[in-house]
Amino acid sequence: MSLLRRIEQGQGGDQGSESGGLRSLQSRRMAPPATDAQRDTYLDLKTRVQNRLLAELDPSTDVTQISQVRGTIRELFEQVLSEENIVLSRQEKHRLFEQIAAEILGFGPLQPLLEDEEITEIMVNGPKNIYVEKRGRLHRVPLSFESDEHVMRIIDRIVAPLGRRIDEASPYVDARLPDGSRVNAVIPPISLVGPTLTIRKFSKNPITIEQLIKFGSLTPEALQFLKACVEARLNIVISGGTGSGKTTLLNILSQFIPSDERIITIENAAELQLRQEHVVTLESRPPNIEGKGEITIRQLVVNSLRMRPDRIIVGEIRDEEALDMLQAMNTGHDGSMTTAHSNSPRDTLARIETMALMAGMDLPIRAIREQIASAIDLVVHQERLRDGSRRVVNITEISGMEGDVITMTDIFAFEQRGIENGKVIGELRPTGLRPKAINQIEASGIHLPPSIFGVGARRGY
Repeated sequence: MSLLRRIEQGQGGDQGSESGGLRSLQSRRMAPPATDAQRDTYLDLKTRVQNRLLAELDPSTDVTQISQVRGTIRELFEQVLSEENIVLSRQEKHRLFEQIAAEILGFGPLQPLLEDEEITEIMVNGPKNIYVEKRGRLHRVPLSFESDEHVMRIIDRIVAPLGRRIDEASPYVDARLPDGSRVNAVIPPISLVGPTLTIRKFSKNPITIEQLIKFGSLTPEALQFLKACVEARLNIVISGGTGSGKTTLLNILSQFIPSDERIITIENAAELQLRQEHVVTLESRPPNIEGKGEITIRQLVVNSLRMRPDRIIVGEIRDEEALDMLQAMNTGHDGSMTTAHSNSPRDTLARIETMALMAGMDLPIRAIREQIASAIDLVVHQERLRDGSRRVVNITEISGMEGDVITMTDIFAFEQRGIENGKVIGELRPTGLRPKAINQIEASGIHLPPSIFGVGARRGY
């Protein structure tokens, strides 16, 4: 996309973060609040400088060369200030330049939040209310957009390169940023507070196995067991609530897939960051403005079976594609993985059962449950605890069927010992039961010591 088109999408929205940015700067200086006249003066200055820059920039400039374009903008910025005899302090000049550059090359007031590595989620509730999540806690930030139209321009800038649209006929959309961060936008008339934007940020440096253990999300023993399960090609469902870390754990577990296997990933918006070389990424597509051309997750799952996959990874099952995922797991595509929203391992199976029924097939409940019991080997359940930490709280094996009930066995379970200084104290501990899948694991040449499962060891704190 040419720079001119990017500029046109952002033009006129240059005042979006000035009031918030002004408040932020003043709070750092411990200065009194700005008057309306001072804000108007700042807005006028910012508008004039940005409009001059827009007129001077070469429309053919390639926006992918961010550093070069930024250098060009800085030269023109200094030139405009000089020609118009505008005198600013170093701090004011830096702030003005960063805001203008963010409007032209980035995402306006959201740009500094996207660059802050401590922020894990950004929530825009209309133009004047922006919240972020840091360390599992929500905080309001002193930034704002100018108007609903300014928020809409940023949303359009995000979704347009992906070939997606958002308007009154289709007032919500799932998308992603260039770095893979997940984006959801909802606009009026569905949203009554104005355009809303939710961005689940992905770390520039993905969480490592060592960090997962350091944070207490998993124990080394549990991770060793999960690694063996992935290598032995067990089918795994990672479950949990919103923001519990399901996709992060899926990325971690996918690292254990051998590099000589062909992996097909299927997602609504491509988020997974697999590090193997032989990965084919498929992304669903919403209908066009005429209501045609939709490609669903279910269609992609069916199509993936013709692509000679060794592993099929579905980012998340939400509805009828659950039946096709079960079919794939039951037809020789062992080692497949997916995620699902639920409150517990037992609820995970109930949800998958319900989603399979949504496929419209007239199947008896027992037949679906037999499919689930045969297809899924392991449920790894995560929760975001009250202190904001994300922990694996259950690693549960699907044992089989007893009558019409799917039997489950906890191999690891989280034991909470209490709360100290607002922090949940506890850890994931083995239950002392050896999984039935140990035979499949050992048949793959992997031998796990009994102590991993607490066998032969006295349990205690």
